[in-house]
Amino acid sequence: MAAGAAGRRDPEPGPAGEKRILCVGLVCLDIISVVEAYPAEDSDTRCVSQRWQRGGNASNSCTVLALLGAPCAFMGSLAPGLAADFVLADLRRYGVDVGLAVPQAGGSLPASVVIASASRGTRTILHAHGNLPEVTARDFERVDLSQYKWIHWEVFISKDVAQHFGYRSAPEALQGLRSRVQPGATLICAWAEAGADAVGPGGELVHSDAFPPETLVDTLGAGDTFNAAVIFALSAGRSLQDALTFGCQIAGRKCGIQGFDGIV
Repeated sequence: MAAGAAGRRDPEPGPAGEKRILCVGLVCLDIISVVEAYPAEDSDTRCVSQRWQRGGNASNSCTVLALLGAPCAFMGSLAPGLAADFVLADLRRYGVDVGLAVPQAGGSLPASVVIASASRGTRTILHAHGNLPEVTARDFERVDLSQYKWIHWEVFISKDVAQHFGYRSAPEALQGLRSRVQPGATLICAWAEAGADAVGPGGELVHSDAFPPETLVDTLGAGDTFNAAVIFALSAGRSLQDALTFGCQIAGRKCGIQGFDGIV
């Protein structure tokens, strides 16, 4: 039996038998320091505020899905200790099912130190991955797939990844990477203030403009918010164009608030 598998359970369907959305991936601890402006090297700067916040791509997407009203579940590795207790309790606070979380016998929870500039709305992240094992195929084999209508495994293309491959825009990245996926796949790429683009199963290209807030407050987790909102819309049967637009709208709202509460 894989480490931590004992005692885990498959969650029940959501309200009225509605199937859940499962996000597989990272949960971590974010230690966020808000400053008026990004500090100079070797300086001593007083924070406007500081807080602990649950982070990680899959974890953040679960938060947004829950706020949008979608029954959802998280699957990922958890370390023992107070930091893991904190993120687990916070997932439950949002109503996210954690029955598939995989507790590990040792290791430390990944953590990020985030410097958020209040004057510019930007965030700089220093991430410590930790030493936790990843979720294994054996862990996933225990999942009752009939309980879920959508499983998210990072299939969205980020701007950072696209630029790493040398692409200079979302449409260019989509066209360049399309040959790397199976025929009939949908590719989606968000490009910050340029909005987002997608290629549908038939090769059609769709686009949505960005919806920036009046005041840029906090961009931490904006990409995860976009992903979650698109998944929410597509899993409800909405068109790719509608889902892309909805994702940009919700991501824009998130950038206008601290954290995620108040996103809808």
